[in-house]
Amino acid sequence: MKQTITLAGGCFWCTEAVFKSLKGVVSVVPGYSGGSIENPTYEQVSSGNSGHAESVQITFDPKIISLEELLDVFFRLHDPTQLNRQGADIGHQYRSAIFYLSDDQKSSAEKAKSKIPNAVTEIVPYKNFFPAEENHKDYYFKNKGNVYCTLVIDPKIEKLKKDFSSLTK
Repeated sequence: MKQTITLAGGCFWCTEAVFKSLKGVVSVVPGYSGGSIENPTYEQVSSGNSGHAESVQITFDPKIISLEELLDVFFRLHDPTQLNRQGADIGHQYRSAIFYLSDDQKSSAEKAKSKIPNAVTEIVPYKNFFPAEENHKDYYFKNKGNVYCTLVIDPKIEKLKKDFSSLTK
């Protein structure tokens, strides 16, 4: 039986590309989670006033990849010690967060976070998720030549292949 979890680890272009590269991941949808506005736009979220985080909703097959493995990838491919930023992406919308759907997910998230000294990752109950606009979906795969993709996402994909070669497609 497939499971779903929503994660925020900076720019959703990066997190979507990373998680789409893993065996057992059925789908990755970039979007906005944790805020107060219904169906926010990219501009509303980018303003930092909506309360949403750029996030990805991941559906995965736990027979192929476990939640613990997904969380290990999550914590190693972004900096969970930076408050409200990832690299040059700054603001509450780029925070590190896990939006859990069950007590088991919460427990796994807390256990994974406890291994990271000084982690500021929020572990909060899932409240909402709104898919991003079409131009944000599969961004990396449609725009590999883009400077942001080359400078920021490519190194994450290379690190993923190096550190998690048994999990990558």
